[in-house]
Amino acid sequence: MHKAASLTASLVFNAMQARFRVTSAPALLMLAVCAGLPLSALAQSAAPDTPVIASRVTLERWSDPIKALGTLKADESVTLSATVTDVVTAIDFDDGDNVAASQRLFQLDDREEQAQLRAANARAAEQRNALNRFTQLRERNLSARADVEDSQARLNQAKADADALKARLANYRIKAPFSGRMGLRDISVGTLVTPGTELATLDKLDVMRLDFSVSAIYLAQMSRGATLRAHTDAFPEQVFQGEVASIGTRVDPVSRSVTVRARLENPEERLRPGMLMQVELDAATRDTLVVPESAIVSEGRSHYVWRLDENDANRLQRRQVDIGARRKGEVEILDGLERDDLIVAHGTEQVREGQTTELLGIVDDDTSIKALLHQERVRQGRDD
Repeated sequence: MHKAASLTASLVFNAMQARFRVTSAPALLMLAVCAGLPLSALAQSAAPDTPVIASRVTLERWSDPIKALGTLKADESVTLSATVTDVVTAIDFDDGDNVAASQRLFQLDDREEQAQLRAANARAAEQRNALNRFTQLRERNLSARADVEDSQARLNQAKADADALKARLANYRIKAPFSGRMGLRDISVGTLVTPGTELATLDKLDVMRLDFSVSAIYLAQMSRGATLRAHTDAFPEQVFQGEVASIGTRVDPVSRSVTVRARLENPEERLRPGMLMQVELDAATRDTLVVPESAIVSEGRSHYVWRLDENDANRLQRRQVDIGARRKGEVEILDGLERDDLIVAHGTEQVREGQTTELLGIVDDDTSIKALLHQERVRQGRDD
């Protein structure tokens, strides 16, 4: 009965105010008394709308990051070494040069092997001439068939000797097995090298491999192609994007971890093998509702937001929500809101249930709270 009477008085007050256009405080007070409206209700009806900044509930791609430390490796890497004992006669690169595949890098003294090859070629030519003579004699029945066959065998042997020498000569010419960047060399022309002597390093740096270990409990959340972000203290302002290339087939029985290998594009070749990288791997990727972290009002273990009813002068409704994971400036909403709901993102401390609001703006990817507050100060002539 009391609520019904109060509602009736409020309707009478609003009708009388509209008809007589009463705006002054004394007149409003007298009008409220005549209408039987409580003074508390008069104060609420006369209160100005509370200014707030709002945000839309958005549906976004979300993932739970798995963090790890990893070590960089070149996509292809080799330490060049000699396979024969001889003296270096030529070096065809400088430290740090980019080289092409099959480009000659080192030349060893091969004069003796070149002479042996010329001798082998001469023997092969001699055997070829002998074979031609025996073949002609055989055609005129002046030679035995066995003589032709023996001559052919000696020619084949001479060719094989020449081919073996050519293969040995290749060991004296050290070429780049793939395109990449040369490292530092510690030898000079005239150095005597032996099999196993390290001559220089060659790395392919346009793509890097990043190896890191994660707990085996995350195996179900990882897959090939999953995206990740990595950064290093050497370039603190830059984030390097990559994706999982492969996942190890074995779990370490001691650490219960599995090795994951990712590939990072490195077109500027800023990353180098051996660097320590901090990795964030996107796991459990899903589409979920997201709100600004500033919109959440927490009371104990409960969480609330202030929803604006756009069909009723942006009147405030207090909604309890279930939240999920958090990331920088954003919170995942599991239940309690719908996509495109309008909620208070700034000004939650000065609003209350049922109050109408003055909407200063809506935060989005192009508009920040700071920008909207600055616009309001300019509008009110209070810009510093």
